[in-house]
Amino acid sequence: MSKLKIAIQKSGRLHEDSLKLLKDCGIAIDNGIDQLKVSVSNFPLEILYLRNSDIPQYIEDGVVDIAIVGENLLIETQKNIDIIEKLGFSKCRLSLAVPKEIKDDSLTYFEGKKIATSYPNILNSYLKQHKINAEIHTISGSVEIAPNIGLADGICDIVSSGSTLFKNGLRETQLIIKSEAVLVKSLKLDTAKEQILDKLLFRIKAVLRAKNSKYILMNVPNAKIEEVSAILPVLKSPTILPLAEKGWSSLHSVIDEDQFWNVIDALKNAGAEGILIIPIDKIVL
Repeated sequence: MSKLKIAIQKSGRLHEDSLKLLKDCGIAIDNGIDQLKVSVSNFPLEILYLRNSDIPQYIEDGVVDIAIVGENLLIETQKNIDIIEKLGFSKCRLSLAVPKEIKDDSLTYFEGKKIATSYPNILNSYLKQHKINAEIHTISGSVEIAPNIGLADGICDIVSSGSTLFKNGLRETQLIIKSEAVLVKSLKLDTAKEQILDKLLFRIKAVLRAKNSKYILMNVPNAKIEEVSAILPVLKSPTILPLAEKGWSSLHSVIDEDQFWNVIDALKNAGAEGILIIPIDKIVL
């Protein structure tokens, strides 16, 4: 029987979130100590733990079928790979940063300067686009130390919270790209593996929908049901159950996390009371 091979980071910021996503999809992962390849007992999947920088090449070559990687790595490596789903975690940005004593926030500050980075292709393209001539120093790891040791006048690196920049006396000045974890696939998948991928993707989408949604219950005067229902567009229609108190009903639905407080305010203004919010584990459509 065919098995789908998925690559995830052996270590690093994507590792734990990638494993959690798979486990939320019902994938039973039983890791041995220092294992780099793990078979799954309850799904036709094989997990390979690889170095982050190696994953795009393995995908392009068809050595692995799918992978969870950062968008920034795909853009930098410029491999022939399909992105099939954005996963919503490990969000970050690739930015330019300078020593905090530099007061110039403009991109022109970097004209004629030295920039240290682990992303020379993205940086080179960005500088060319904005007609900035700078000297790029490509280094791997610990990019933040480059200005402190005189190697560069600024850096181009991944920023999440900004705490690493702050600790190294740097501050962010220019955003180049935003990035998050994505699910990618090789262009060399056969029909059997595409079918397995479809099943896995169905589970992943159910998990992602749930993460971005909340289950909501509320008491609504019967005269206000239509108005309140119009505020809740996530599912086809809300569930409505009569309450013991005459003229009132319990209305159940789902709301988007991004619109949570705006929707709550609108519901209260429309007459909803006793609003209860519950986390959702999965949403299967």
